[in-house]
Amino acid sequence: MAAAREALEEAGVTGAVCPSSLGSYFYRKTLSSGAAIRAEVQVFPLAVTEERDEWPESGQRTRRWFSLSEAAAAVDEADLGMLIRSFRASEVRALTSTAPLLARIAGAKEKLGMFHWFQSLLPNQGNFFALFEAHGETLVAGSNALVRMLQGGDAMAQHVREISEREQDADAITREVLVSVRKTFLTPFDRGAITSLIGAMDDAIDQMHQVASAAAIYEVTVFEPEMQDMAAIIVEAARLISEALPLLRAIHGNAARLHELTERLIRLEGRADEIHDTGLARAYRTHGVTAPMRFFVSRELYSHLERVVDRFEDVANEIDNLVIDHA
Repeated sequence: MAAAREALEEAGVTGAVCPSSLGSYFYRKTLSSGAAIRAEVQVFPLAVTEERDEWPESGQRTRRWFSLSEAAAAVDEADLGMLIRSFRASEVRALTSTAPLLARIAGAKEKLGMFHWFQSLLPNQGNFFALFEAHGETLVAGSNALVRMLQGGDAMAQHVREISEREQDADAITREVLVSVRKTFLTPFDRGAITSLIGAMDDAIDQMHQVASAAAIYEVTVFEPEMQDMAAIIVEAARLISEALPLLRAIHGNAARLHELTERLIRLEGRADEIHDTGLARAYRTHGVTAPMRFFVSRELYSHLERVVDRFEDVANEIDNLVIDHA
């Protein structure tokens, strides 16, 4: 799509573009005639998988990474600045680190330092928020690996392996949550809500693993554009979940933002359904009669991709229920 082409030509980056835009802004575009016409620009998130050393406009432009606040301040269009500020993805790069997640949880606990003695005086409330957020990290990392896997290439087996490892990390976190629910005297939310939320999150990465497993079993190395578009939606959904989870620590004050995030997740699910149907119909027209086994494999991959997005919608619904009950 146009956003991916512009990113490659102007910045030398490639990756997966989410088909659902973040929003739009207007500016005046000066034509060769001298006329300045009003143009609308749709803004799409791009999950970067490669930074090239040379690109079409490398002689005209310098690539540089900005924090969100720096980027918002650097642009001339106020509406674009607002879109950048609303993105709030400053932690995405950290979330895709290959450091073992459980070790990072332990490190976070150590940072609490002198607060431990105070916490020991209170009824045990468990470490549910840190565990939710750690699981969110697996969703972001797994979705990024899924995007790279669906691009095919020589490294595909490595991405399949990473998805499997991320799913195992997520299982370990889920088990810790379920054990903590049974052992904890005072929980921040209803016990059923805690288990439902972590269960929906775990189902999402389980389905990512199903996509990777099916691709490996059937030795699929080339993936249809609609599959790649659905994976881009999965990346964006994982990012939204990862932003939402820390907000649960102060759910009353963050209720409005949580509602914005869950609304976008639900819109993404609807867009994914459209892409799923389009891709499946095209696969049937192309392979249904002449290569039925290839169609059946495509149908299975599409089914698992759709279920990933469906599970993210389940997570959104669980978060909405927490907001209704506690905010």
